[in-house]
Amino acid sequence: MRGNSARILPLLAATLAITTSNANTNADILQVQIENTQSTGQFFFTPFWIAAHNGQFDSYDGGALAPAFLTPLAELGDTQDISDAFSMSPASGGAQATVTAVSGVGDAPVYSPGESTTFALDVPNPAQNRYFSYASMVIPSNDLFVANGNPTAHEVFDNSGDFAGPVVIEIFGNNVNDNGSEVNDAFGGAAFSANGGASADETVVIRNLFTDPGDANYLSSFIGSQTGNGATIGSLFGANDLIARITITPEPASAMLLGIGGVAILRRRKKTT
Repeated sequence: MRGNSARILPLLAATLAITTSNANTNADILQVQIENTQSTGQFFFTPFWIAAHNGQFDSYDGGALAPAFLTPLAELGDTQDISDAFSMSPASGGAQATVTAVSGVGDAPVYSPGESTTFALDVPNPAQNRYFSYASMVIPSNDLFVANGNPTAHEVFDNSGDFAGPVVIEIFGNNVNDNGSEVNDAFGGAAFSANGGASADETVVIRNLFTDPGDANYLSSFIGSQTGNGATIGSLFGANDLIARITITPEPASAMLLGIGGVAILRRRKKTT
């Protein structure tokens, strides 16, 4: 457990951080859109950690203790440790493509309700880096996060390197995970919350949100509170509510002018109810 209720994301101050292997003539470029589909007054996301890989990077296992590299992301939105773990894993294979994306203007780098980012992702050697993974913290919270625990759940290329999409990943309320590393207490050092208090560590296994009777009350306790960027939480998401969406499609030909390693970014805010 790190920091307190005033914790910020020092490693996410840049609007975009990208790591790729050397330019590869077999690279492909994808268009990735990440959306916070919640309505104004609901919850935020920290910048999404994403990776294209060979299927050998397992970010977490439900029902097991959180790996050490995941806890900074789940508690702080800090992507450095998971990026380091990825780069040292067999998944990267010397040809990884990882991106940390941001959304919004006035409240960057978080994904506010109704906001989305669309960008071009360069994937070297798509026949090898066939799979897509993501992770992001839900804010405000103590240690709630979204991620795909199955590293081969989202196949974007087949074994010949041909695009296998479009791929649409829908994230619902019951896909949110409790990292099990910090006690859920809206007034106990919840990150990106102005509620204050001192956080308390715990050591329990990762589980889905809404599997404990107290989870709904925990979320409810944030209503009326302010987030670190001055927004007020006015309503909740439920277990069956769509809270985020990731859409992966081939990059339009015009964006290919960027060349290998290029990144095109479009930020927008949708009208929310």
